[in-house]
Amino acid sequence: MSLISDYKRQYRWRAWPTVFEALPSLDCQSVLDLGCGAGDLAAEFVTRGAHVVGVDLNEDLVGEARSKRLSRARFELANLRSIPELGLAFDGVWCSFTAAYFPDLPSVLSAWTRHLKPGGWMVLVEIDNLFGHEPLCDRTRSLLEAYACDALTAGRYDFQMGHKLKGYLEQAGLNVSKEFTLPDLELSFDGPASLEVVDAWRNRFQRMNLLRDVCGPSFDQVEDEFLNCLLRADHRALAKVYCCIATVGSCQPLAARKANRRPGGSPD
Repeated sequence: MSLISDYKRQYRWRAWPTVFEALPSLDCQSVLDLGCGAGDLAAEFVTRGAHVVGVDLNEDLVGEARSKRLSRARFELANLRSIPELGLAFDGVWCSFTAAYFPDLPSVLSAWTRHLKPGGWMVLVEIDNLFGHEPLCDRTRSLLEAYACDALTAGRYDFQMGHKLKGYLEQAGLNVSKEFTLPDLELSFDGPASLEVVDAWRNRFQRMNLLRDVCGPSFDQVEDEFLNCLLRADHRALAKVYCCIATVGSCQPLAARKANRRPGGSPD
């Protein structure tokens, strides 16, 4: 199954309505969707009356998003560390399951807020402890932790980003109004997973070539044990999906914030 197909079914497992209920009305709002993927959330924003600009580094995903031909939406191919000028300031910035790719998130947030209007809002949604599922044997847990440590040290991905969002937003000068965790049928649930969810996890493992390098000949054993763990009746998740909603100060003009700040995809 392709990455695009995986993204489409994963969308059904996320608790997006809970996040939308925590936001003000999106009607006539301008939204910058960072890490927009295949455009499924952009379609939701448009349905709710918003104007959307989606940005992603993956050319195939941007192509898929553009193929939806959404009214009041456009999609740009760009690195999120160096987002080009987009011709307007936004009422809100949305970034879901992308922040963990930026272990130096505060400096990146400073770049992202340059695109917000004074008083604008930012929503970050991110997983914390992706591999936090039990029961696993000590050997499997140790190899997964070694992989996560290597990713953080190399600056590729922070597997513990979720619980850090609030502090990083505040460090970047934003005011956090809400922080909460979200249920998730794929990432944060107790009891046995559906076969479709297990298949999604299998696809995720097969894309993680660097995890294969860390595990060496034990990779297949680690994958099998993890997938079997998800199927167990006594399975429980330590992983959590965090959502933070924050605003930029309404008293500082956008031009001043631009002058004072400098610019800064599942892990491999």
